[in-house]
Amino acid sequence: MRIVFSRKGFDSSAGGGPSPIVDGRPISLPIPAGAASAATYGDLGLGDLASRASKGKVRAGDACHHDPMFRDDGTCVFGQCGAAQTHLERQGVGLGDVFVFFGLFADEHSGEPHHRIFGYLRAEEIIALAGGAPADLVEIGHPHALAMHHRNDCIWRGEGRTAQRASDALRLTVRDGPPSLWNRPDWLKRGGLSYHDRADRWIRGKPGERRLRSVARGQEFVADIGRSQAPRDWLSGIIAEINRS
Repeated sequence: MRIVFSRKGFDSSAGGGPSPIVDGRPISLPIPAGAASAATYGDLGLGDLASRASKGKVRAGDACHHDPMFRDDGTCVFGQCGAAQTHLERQGVGLGDVFVFFGLFADEHSGEPHHRIFGYLRAEEIIALAGGAPADLVEIGHPHALAMHHRNDCIWRGEGRTAQRASDALRLTVRDGPPSLWNRPDWLKRGGLSYHDRADRWIRGKPGERRLRSVARGQEFVADIGRSQAPRDWLSGIIAEINRS
């Protein structure tokens, strides 16, 4: 089994600022559309939030890349392509594996930017789009179904939801630290996360602390957990926290 830490949403380069936390709820703002789009920020009710987060660079009428797309039936539809999709394939990510979506958010009170988990997808279906997109994905306006972004364009679909609470359990960044410095679970060790092999990224803090200096760029970071129970327990806790009302 594999857990994929998948970076999504606004940040300093894509959108211009962190996504907000509003009334205790993290709201991941989709990045501006670079290709096909059927939705604007205004369509999604995110116009004012996107404008504030981007300091006016993004407006309600601007098209956005609405992906991942979380549905009312408790499923998620997520498109990936290019080098990121190739990386998933090379890492052996497939059916039954879980994407844990994280992004840059601003603390609701202090404005402190930090990384936090905001949703998940358990992969139950992988749809290669080279032969055409299924009609239902075109109908819902998923951007990867509206136009090919790359020759290896794929859609991942399955159970998935977003967090209703910005709980400490879903925060990755250490307190008062730069966003890229994470508290990592004990089971996550050097050699166990793609793109993070450098020894200086794996830091021992105070007794009992384990820290990770995450890479600044990249979308999909894969942890192959095999049959280990500890990461499964951690993942079950994360999903349970996301599903809390």
